Amino acid sequence: MRWSDIGNETCSVSRALSVVGDRWSLLIIRSAFLKARRFSDFQSDIGLTKHRLSDRLNKLVEQGVFEKVLYQEKPPRYEYLLTEKGLDLYPIMLALVQWGDRWMAGEKGAPIEYVHKSCGQRIKPTYFCPDCKEPIRPQDMKPVAGPALSDLDLDELRPGIRALKTSR
Repeated sequence: MRWSDIGNETCSVSRALSVVGDRWSLLIIRSAFLKARRFSDFQSDIGLTKHRLSDRLNKLVEQGVFEKVLYQEKPPRYEYLLTEKGLDLYPIMLALVQWGDRWMAGEKGAPIEYVHKSCGQRIKPTYFCPDCKEPIRPQDMKPVAGPALSDLDLDELRPGIRALKTSR
């Protein structure tokens, strides 16, 4: 499979990676959650070249993750604000933080901790079933075919997805 075709896959992970699957895009989004808004904020935080940063920001705007908002007319300057689509990436970022803190942080521990504003408590994300409230663990989950697979021929699907469709 070619990287340029990944967004056309019948797989939500592949489609999501087509938007945020490179290291620079995720670091730009991380910076936005840490309050970066302007091109210079992102550049000083990440250290990307102007060309690469501009390319990634334009892609994220095009994909609806950011909205580009004019804040100065002469010369024209913009802020990059997370859209609803972009804000929905927050749990994913916290999951990456949690994984990085557990496996990559080293002896000193987490470089950043997150405090829930309304109660003042430091948090670590937890995932629970919305119905029974039990923790979500990989060994307790069963993937099943969703509605997007119903109209597709088995020959069009990758083997792992094909197995989901045939196990209904």
